[in-house]
Amino acid sequence: MNSLKPVSLSLFLLSLVSAVNMVFASDPDILSDFVAPTNTIVDGKFFTYTGMRGVLAKFPQNFTLTKATMNEFPALNGQSVSYAVLQYPAGSLNPPHTHPRAAELLFLVYGSLDVGFVDTKNVLYTQKLQVGDMFIFPKGLVHYQSNPTKEPAVAISSFGSANAGTVSVPLAVFSTGIDDGILAKAFKTDVYTIQKIKSGFGKP
Repeated sequence: MNSLKPVSLSLFLLSLVSAVNMVFASDPDILSDFVAPTNTIVDGKFFTYTGMRGVLAKFPQNFTLTKATMNEFPALNGQSVSYAVLQYPAGSLNPPHTHPRAAELLFLVYGSLDVGFVDTKNVLYTQKLQVGDMFIFPKGLVHYQSNPTKEPAVAISSFGSANAGTVSVPLAVFSTGIDDGILAKAFKTDVYTIQKIKSGFGKP
């Protein structure tokens, strides 16, 4: 009878580790090497994404995000990874937003950036980044990047999900039809001020 105890303990610990891994997983595990859509020819081209070609050859006038998620690159489905190239003209901003399904690891390849995120205790963490610096934005937390300089900046971000998702804080609050009275109370202001802010985002 006593000889079963180590086995039971081992099974308990194994199930505990499995449960913890499931909790921290961003994307569900797949049961094959990769996931290909039905009627798709799977060869080297399927695992190649060319949508970033030429992105760095020109510089946009507004903040521009070029993504490679499973929506643009189907071979990423089930691989728990995606990428983005972020281009910041002088004085531009990537407004406060969240990624509900993944952390973001940003690598600055050109220029400089001011970055920050807010944790669940409403503590703001900021940093000035130079070329070669990396910064992690924890999963699900509100964060931003700003280029206050007169020179452009370029960063590459990787995400721990094939489809990290993005929730823009300004758009989610002011362009989705939330009642003006509710927003006025939430922001401790008046309806006129809320309507004035909303007018800058257009109607939902």
